[in-house]
Amino acid sequence: MGQRGEVFSTRMVKNDRTYFFNVKENIYGDMFLNIVESKGLADSDKFIRQSIVIYQEDLGEFLKELQKSLDFIKQNR
Repeated sequence: MGQRGEVFSTRMVKNDRTYFFNVKENIYGDMFLNIVESKGLADSDKFIRQSIVIYQEDLGEFLKELQKSLDFIKQNR
């Protein structure tokens, strides 16, 4: 197991936002995806962090619904 349960992590920086895609493992060995958005506050050294957790058993359906949303955006630009 990795540090804080992380077994894989990648990030994407875009303008003033950073997105982290963290694959973590719980104490039972189950893996899950933790997506975090971090955005700095103007004129401050503080950050706003928001995250969602998608469990391994939900990933397939999550990706299917995400793809529907992406397809909608592409068709309605």
